Amino acid sequence: MTNEMIIFNERIRLMKEGILQGTGNKIIVEDAEGNKLELEEPEEIHTFLGWKKLGFSVMKGQKAISKLVIWKHVTKKAKSEDEEDDERMFQKLAFFFKASQVEPLKEQKVACYY
Repeated sequence: MTNEMIIFNERIRLMKEGILQGTGNKIIVEDAEGNKLELEEPEEIHTFLGWKKLGFSVMKGQKAISKLVIWKHVTKKAKSEDEEDDERMFQKLAFFFKASQVEPLKEQKVACYY
């Protein structure tokens, strides 16, 4: 199962439990037997780093709403030209937060000296 599928299934579960809200968008999903269902799309969840890449910071004191084991891809650069880069995948526990737990990153103030 891909990370996208793992996270989507968790978003659906969290919405059913009332932890996440719906976005108002309708999506059609297909189960393993080929049955199609129309569902409301749940709000997004991201890791601490995922929110940071989107320009947000997790607010101080917030606890993750979900802990999931997802796949992580790493590449170790070769030490010499005749070696190949070492790529591997492994599973890692990741902590997820929802939009109400984050705030926009504050712009850094740059001191100007004239």
